[in-house]
Amino acid sequence: MALNNLYAARPVQQEPAVGAGVQLLLLALLGTVIGLGPAGWLTGLVFALASWAVLSRALNRSGLDSFGPANRVTLGRATLVGGVTALVADSFESAPPVTLFVALTAVALLLDGVDGKVARRTGTSTALGARFDMEVDAFLILVLSVYVALDLGPWVLLIGSMRYVFVAAARVWPWLTAPLPPSTARKTVAALQGVLLLLASSHLLPGAATACVVLLALALLSWSFGRDVVWLWRRAHTLPDIPPVCAEELDLAAR
Repeated sequence: MALNNLYAARPVQQEPAVGAGVQLLLLALLGTVIGLGPAGWLTGLVFALASWAVLSRALNRSGLDSFGPANRVTLGRATLVGGVTALVADSFESAPPVTLFVALTAVALLLDGVDGKVARRTGTSTALGARFDMEVDAFLILVLSVYVALDLGPWVLLIGSMRYVFVAAARVWPWLTAPLPPSTARKTVAALQGVLLLLASSHLLPGAATACVVLLALALLSWSFGRDVVWLWRRAHTLPDIPPVCAEELDLAAR
């Protein structure tokens, strides 16, 4: 029985390895097209290795028998994010082609809505898939923040780091880990972060307009996080009888 389980788990565990292999191919392509520097190569390789290790561990702990089509879409997005990350790291030494940077980022953002639709239509929505999707989104926003911060200053990093600060704060105040109700406003603000940061990265706007766009993104994100923190605080301290949202609804909402 143990041997059968081992063989059954192999196809699932192979998916992260395939993703890492595709990531290496993308890095090789970028290296051929634009000549990635050492920083870009090293960052891209670290991203590929870390993604493989983290996703493999998550799959092992989840006990899933199938990776699923939606997670494959998310894995494809993660590969594109790895390419964007390599380009941003390379930008500290030489500016990457803006067109290539915008194209990779735009495709990654457009695919953000695809994995959720695939999960719903195929009935393959899982907690792992929702978390995977969320982590890819958060990391892309962080990377875009770093890129825009090179022009506008370190204050832009507040956008990319806000979600990670929230996670760190939850270790100190456990009431922040309570499930949040689905929110169209939250999903809209999250989607706008990528769009607004991509617009700022494209260099299509003058400096003042670019700063205004990024300030708008920061204001919207601060409002969204502040709203959720207030809701969680009230739930923990004054409204203890609010029924938790079911896990399935949360998975679908996150996607």
